[in-house]
Amino acid sequence: MDDSSSDCQLNQGEVDYEFESNEVPELSCCGSGPLSVVDDQFVPKVGMTFTTLEDAGKFYRNYAKAAGFSTKVWRTNRKGNKIKNQLITCSREEKWKSKISPTEKTNPTASLNCSARIYIHTLKDVGAWIISKVVLDHSHPCCPSKAEMLKQHRELSMSIRRTIENNEEAGIRPSKTYQSFVAAAREACMPTTIHRWCIWHIMKKIPSKLNGYKGHADIEQEMSQVVWNSHSKDSFDRNWNDFLLNFGLVDNKEQAERESDAADFHTVIPCATKSSIEAQFQDVYTHQKFREVQAQFRGKANCITRLTNSALGYSVYEVGEQVSSSIFNKFVVTYDSVAAEVKFQCLLFESRGILCCHALSVLSFERVSQVSPRYILERWSKKVKRQHTHIKSSHDEPLLDPRSKRFDQLVFRSQNICEFASESEELTAILHRAYDNVMAEMESLKAKRKGTSSLSHEDANLESINELQSPPRI
Repeated sequence: MDDSSSDCQLNQGEVDYEFESNEVPELSCCGSGPLSVVDDQFVPKVGMTFTTLEDAGKFYRNYAKAAGFSTKVWRTNRKGNKIKNQLITCSREEKWKSKISPTEKTNPTASLNCSARIYIHTLKDVGAWIISKVVLDHSHPCCPSKAEMLKQHRELSMSIRRTIENNEEAGIRPSKTYQSFVAAAREACMPTTIHRWCIWHIMKKIPSKLNGYKGHADIEQEMSQVVWNSHSKDSFDRNWNDFLLNFGLVDNKEQAERESDAADFHTVIPCATKSSIEAQFQDVYTHQKFREVQAQFRGKANCITRLTNSALGYSVYEVGEQVSSSIFNKFVVTYDSVAAEVKFQCLLFESRGILCCHALSVLSFERVSQVSPRYILERWSKKVKRQHTHIKSSHDEPLLDPRSKRFDQLVFRSQNICEFASESEELTAILHRAYDNVMAEMESLKAKRKGTSSLSHEDANLESINELQSPPRI
């Protein structure tokens, strides 16, 4: 974009337009103070030129967001298949009459028919676009602080986009993802409010939840008796416990967890290969997670590994994974023998916490017998005593324990920081350094209170990393 000076001279033949040029009126905004709060360089002016029509429209939209209104394309004139000029206005430009009588309105709106707009024309023989008319006055209040509430300016944060992508990958229905966002927003707006389903809603869902189980009719009838005929908390507790005993529903979930933990300790899943790395995971991980790891070791048989570059202990590999009889997908994997660090394109470790078959193929090529502890996450360990979780459910106590509250606050603030830092490598490097400094400070404070081992945000031991790992996906 080239911002011409106010005394810009344009020859009549250079501009192909149908609308008369106009001077820029004084900046104003009815009911919300002057629009001069917008930096002058972002305010549209007559004579501004743009490479494309899309650039001009984006510039006006950005200005609209800063000023507190939204825009729409009101008119586009064409000559054949080519656009000659375009009129972009405030979205409240057209006249609109409410069907509600003015005497019955409880929330009357300001008159519309807003005149704020810009005219954009093409420059002949140049191919650029120029603003030939600007009207900045609005017939309604503009509120920059609430601009993000307007439909045109709504944007998903990076954390929300990643949550949606991860949930889609995990097969979670969009409705469930949406419900989790609503619940999070509700808790953020009303942190001291307890939200519960009403009893009618709960009972309405019982038939659909129990249908298909043997004896579901008897269970539904007995449950209804407990719910509707218990007139105090104590009587409900007694009746509910009797109901669980009668139908053999006591501690089913806890019993299943205990049986799973016992199987992890007292049984062994045989290794699928002769790899000592697989045996390393077999010794540490639960059966469920180890089966996922084994799938990657089996997938290693479909990989062809080729060294493309190597210097000073740093090697670059190209791994071709055969996905069909004639199709190979290629991945770049790097290995640092000094730091014992492997990096890979598919990001399976970042998303699921396990090494991919491409990385395992490179480690095998490098004759690595044991992986670094950074690749063995304690959250999958069968030796972890899972005393709590940071994931809340509708059965949580009204007041969370202090640690969970602090955890939620930290996650909420870190999302904005991470989204900002992800915009460039330089910002990301700044955040990494800040993480290292903060963790060193926390380690020092923690060491004064009780002995602890060294900790950094990348190289952390199994005892310390459990407290700093991100929560599972929604």
